[in-house]
Amino acid sequence: MAEYDLTQKLIPHLDRHLAIPLLNHLSDIAIFPAEELAKAQYDLVKGTNMHGYVEELHEQAKIAEPRDFEKLRAEATARYQELQEKAQPVMKVIEDPDAVAKLRSGVDKDKNLDLLKSEYQIDIDQINALYHFGQYQYTLGAYGPAANFLYHFLIFSPSVDLNISAHWGKLAANILVGEWEAALVEVKDLRDAIDNPHGTSMAKPLAQLQARTWLLHWSLFVFFNLGEGQGCQGLLDMFLSPAYLNTIQTSCPHLLRYLVAAAIITRRAPKPAGTRGNRDHVKDLTKIVQMEEYQYSDPVTGFLKDLFADFDLNQAQQRLTVAESVVRSDFFLSGFADEFVDNARWLISEVFCRIHRRIDIGQLSKTLNLSNEEGEKWIVNLIRDSRMGVEAKIDLKENMLHITRPHATPTATLIETTRGLAFRSQAIHIAMQSTAGGEPQQRERGERGQRGGRGRPRGGAPSGGREEVAA
Repeated sequence: MAEYDLTQKLIPHLDRHLAIPLLNHLSDIAIFPAEELAKAQYDLVKGTNMHGYVEELHEQAKIAEPRDFEKLRAEATARYQELQEKAQPVMKVIEDPDAVAKLRSGVDKDKNLDLLKSEYQIDIDQINALYHFGQYQYTLGAYGPAANFLYHFLIFSPSVDLNISAHWGKLAANILVGEWEAALVEVKDLRDAIDNPHGTSMAKPLAQLQARTWLLHWSLFVFFNLGEGQGCQGLLDMFLSPAYLNTIQTSCPHLLRYLVAAAIITRRAPKPAGTRGNRDHVKDLTKIVQMEEYQYSDPVTGFLKDLFADFDLNQAQQRLTVAESVVRSDFFLSGFADEFVDNARWLISEVFCRIHRRIDIGQLSKTLNLSNEEGEKWIVNLIRDSRMGVEAKIDLKENMLHITRPHATPTATLIETTRGLAFRSQAIHIAMQSTAGGEPQQRERGERGQRGGRGRPRGGAPSGGREEVAA
């Protein structure tokens, strides 16, 4: 499975601390040599202030590079005390329940700043000290306190750029302590800040593309830990939005694995209110997978292409065997391996039943990698699925499945074809009336524009309109 491991593609878009669990997972599944992994883990964490963990990995990897860990610990302690002392005035306010209630009740940050300055003699530099102390706590591996300090900093701080940085830090800290609901809130806040930069550092297209790429990678931790419904469905909604789908196709096509896997995992899950059907996701993703095959392909994406683009059931069955191993060894997908395989078999079954009328149960069981007994149970459950749109009966003597599809009558076909014709005709009629009624006014405007020199050609876009679309 080392051939299909995405860790090396994921890590460049992650924080060091977020990459540590990925390497630990590789150590557990042992698809790479232990010596190489130990060295990679050491190279990753030696840039942090978790000196105890760094020393442990230094010994495991048998690194020849000498390091004075006692000195490093002393320097880290001194720095910690220095930042703690600077942030102490704000920390006293945080620890006062009455003060926190007053500050939280104020929506306007300017009022919070005035209150801090008038009642507690705290200025903006001391508030920024809280940010730096929370950031340093994060580098030490104290993720819980770091999230708490950054949360309070966001209540006080008026600095837009520092607030965005604090949101990134709080998201990472929430992920590492397993606070998934709070992390989901941070994902939404960061998405809003990225999509609506309002003159911040992310206003430039390249910076915005990079920020979206990071958010896509970081959000994998959140979505795949929120479960099948809220998590995987939330991933589909975000990743399939035009801006983020464009980001995936431009800078990180390897994320198509998780997009396809989420669509398959949620294939039979109840559809949340206000979301699109899973069937549409599968169809859309089949086209995307075909389009991006030249950039990225693996057994998971290949399974979708084999099934819905090539309709090669034998190839899809063989690909599913490999895809199952890929999913079970993937850091994010391993917890959904059974759901993935189960739903993938349902997809194969549905396609199989749509293109056959008389099916040998033994052959279908073999296609699904099931025994005859398991295949019979599977087919019984398949028939109960109301979304098949067919009538099926099992012939136990011949061990065959007979499928009957109701044929649409010409009248029903005509009704279905012309269902929206009356509405469309009415809409065209109203549009024509509006156009006819607006002609005199348009001529008058044009005449005034020609006489006064202030007219603008019809259909002209304001300057910058094309740039807004491109952005």
